[in-house]
Amino acid sequence: MDDPKSPPQRSHGRKSIRPSLKPRDLMEETPELAHVWKAQVITLMPDAFPGLLGHSLTGRALKDGLWQLETIALRNFGDGKHRNVDDTPAGGGAGMVLRPDVMAAAVDNARARIAPMAPLIYLSPRGRPMTQKMMQSLAAGPGVTLICGRFEGLDQRVIDHYRMIEVSLGDFVLTGGDIAAQAMIDATVRLLPGVLGNDASTEEESFSEGLLEHPQFTRPAEWRGMSIPPVLMSGHHGEIAKWRRAQSETVTQQRRPDLWAEWCARNKSSK
Repeated sequence: MDDPKSPPQRSHGRKSIRPSLKPRDLMEETPELAHVWKAQVITLMPDAFPGLLGHSLTGRALKDGLWQLETIALRNFGDGKHRNVDDTPAGGGAGMVLRPDVMAAAVDNARARIAPMAPLIYLSPRGRPMTQKMMQSLAAGPGVTLICGRFEGLDQRVIDHYRMIEVSLGDFVLTGGDIAAQAMIDATVRLLPGVLGNDASTEEESFSEGLLEHPQFTRPAEWRGMSIPPVLMSGHHGEIAKWRRAQSETVTQQRRPDLWAEWCARNKSSK
């Protein structure tokens, strides 16, 4: 096994980037960027990153050094000649379970290079659901360390020892936590200052105030017999704001009664 203190890591950020590079070129080693929001990902599939995070706004922000990505290959900490990372479930059963000693070595290595207050999150289908409020909290901090599960999951002892926060993408099961990790990073990075270019873009979107976003329209003014609502063409900003709020409330009530009930309770208690 490689020395766990210095396995090859990949850190992505501003200083090794040349203009117009493709996402895979973001995988070159780069120095640490001070005071920059950082995402660490412990995974058996480091080649899956940055993936979609290397494109569009998140990719540009990564090149510009507005955030930094580091992948930690769990296999580097595996046991024996074949670098085994898993074993059969205690008590029997199908599948394999990620070993606590292997994961602990990877976690200890990663946490030495991130602020202590950065949360340690294990992507798991039994975790609490991802929410916009969670992403806002992450964006306000120094970064996050994400653990991508595989197989039947992670030995409970290492979860308890590190007090990992278990988070789920939704009520379904994926083959691993890598897609969920990319979703969490994307949803958080877009909230960082300067990433979207216009910070107002996040103020009226879905979940920003507990409601779903209002319908959006653009040119042409008429399309296949359907017109843009006249109020949006009126130029009366007060009436436009009232229309959008009413639409947000209606859409939330119809499509997400759970969110609507929470929003009503919260606003009732604040009055």
